[in-house]
Amino acid sequence: MTTRLEQAFTEASKLSPKEQDAFADWVLAELHFKKKWDRLFANSQEELSKLASEALNENHSGQTQELNPAQL
Repeated sequence: MTTRLEQAFTEASKLSPKEQDAFADWVLAELHFKKKWDRLFANSQEELSKLASEALNENHSGQTQELNPAQL
């Protein structure tokens, strides 16, 4: 365990039991969420490449228009 993580858990241990459980739930949810997104992005490279190619083809064939941030 890193010093920084140890420091965070030391501070968290000073919370009430209810707050500690809420903190634990949050940490576990964040870790689960990160793993989920890592897996989704790792499995999406083919689809992202396809979408990028389509966008480039549309741009080269004049089917796109320049974005004007003032009109957003």
